[in-house]
Amino acid sequence: MHYLHTMVRVKNLEASLHFYRDLLGLVETKRIDNEKGRYTLVFLATASDVAAAGSARPPEVELTFNWDTEDYQGGRNFGHLAYAVPDVYAACQKLMDGGVTINRPPRCGKMAFVRSPDGISIELLQHGDPLPAAEPWTSMPNTGAW
Repeated sequence: MHYLHTMVRVKNLEASLHFYRDLLGLVETKRIDNEKGRYTLVFLATASDVAAAGSARPPEVELTFNWDTEDYQGGRNFGHLAYAVPDVYAACQKLMDGGVTINRPPRCGKMAFVRSPDGISIELLQHGDPLPAAEPWTSMPNTGAW
């Protein structure tokens, strides 16, 4: 057995792609538009997982966009997605520069939490050892729920 993907329902596909692809840096691996079912599926993975998978499917996030309006509640009850990043401070800065709130700043140099446009909690973990404590992160308070 091996992990395949996590599915997240999204209300605005373009806003979600901006978050996951443009700001987090995931790459689109597959897209399915289903006219009859009135939905779009977009599969995303990290570039390193795509490279390591070769001809196999890498672990992915599946964004499910239902074309008919539906209001999804929750996000926090889902839990969270977690990604290891080479520099948690740089990742958080890029997200902040893109208008994303850092809900739990990486004060420890190891872990931060943000939310997607649909309220999905995303954990960013420093790959390897924690980075040395640095401002503005060290004194930045938590914001909202994560």
